[in-house]
Amino acid sequence: MTYAQALKEGTAFLKGSGILEAETDAWLLLSFVCGIDRTAYYLKMREEMPDSQRLSYEASLKERARRVPLQHITGEQEFMGLRFLVSRDVLIPRQDTEILVEEAIKRIAPGMDVLDLCTGSGCIAISLKKSVPGISIKASDKSGRALRMAQKNAKLNQADVAFVESDLFRAITGTFDMIVSNPPYIPTGEILRLMPEVRDHEPVLALDGSEDGLSFYRNMIRDARGYLRKGGFLLLEIGSEQGKDVSALLCGHGYRETAIIKDLAGLDRVAVGRAAAE
Repeated sequence: MTYAQALKEGTAFLKGSGILEAETDAWLLLSFVCGIDRTAYYLKMREEMPDSQRLSYEASLKERARRVPLQHITGEQEFMGLRFLVSRDVLIPRQDTEILVEEAIKRIAPGMDVLDLCTGSGCIAISLKKSVPGISIKASDKSGRALRMAQKNAKLNQADVAFVESDLFRAITGTFDMIVSNPPYIPTGEILRLMPEVRDHEPVLALDGSEDGLSFYRNMIRDARGYLRKGGFLLLEIGSEQGKDVSALLCGHGYRETAIIKDLAGLDRVAVGRAAAE
């Protein structure tokens, strides 16, 4: 079987298994298993694929057909142009979360102290540190397994981030110029309706935002006031229809300059509030 035949058959197999992005996933798995990019593929597409690679490719296709996330098969995901290791212990970094990072960068300056709550893979904290090296950043998570993955990613990306195991603010000390978070925000009743890749393979701890999806926002917005310096920013990733509710929580707790940032699809994505400067 040639590389070209393997890719064609892999695409057909995933399509037949109901994978929506079958062509893309078939290529990414081929690239991962064989260690080739598009240029190398076109140079050797008519060559015979070694049996070892063919068997590995077929095994990876079967995993994907069982709705195992592509990132759990390859063990990594790109985010903000950086490479992150992932596992079942952390939420897979998503492009939507890059909007949170971009909004934070707009408001951040060298010398600031930043806190990332519910850090998971560490993608937010590490991306901020790489984008603005002059900041000091601390990242926390309730899950010790998630923190170990985040520490691996910090080492991989040569980012100086301090990690602490903490249930929200429980073990956090000091004050910060900015607090960022992508907390669990999916209502409990909606989790069973998620795609199998998410529902069956990503950590429920990182998804479940309680009955109405707002539990973490209530706690964070209330308690962050004791950890934000005067004029400090709070930035939160939110669900696509949570802007109104989260904005009301921010205003109700005295935050200024509140805003809801939408994603490219025009859906609510980031909530911003600022502590009073006086």
